[in-house]
Amino acid sequence: MPTDLLASLTQFGVAGLMGALWIWERAYSRRREQQLTQTHNRLMSNQEQLEVLIKLVRQNTAALERFDRTQLQLTQTLERMKA
Repeated sequence: MPTDLLASLTQFGVAGLMGALWIWERAYSRRREQQLTQTHNRLMSNQEQLEVLIKLVRQNTAALERFDRTQLQLTQTLERMKA
């Protein structure tokens, strides 16, 4: 809060002081609300990124399981051909 504004408000005594405190509180509250909004937006963005990552890990796990089954079948087939 600019010093000249504070000086102007406090010349009115207690009412001026109360007005100055109210203005200061509103500015602080507005700043805090902006911080909370930015934090919320970052968290929502991170959630979207985590969902994409989880989907990718699930797809990779499924592909590895299919590959493992294929290798097992190939090994069994080779064992049967060998016998």
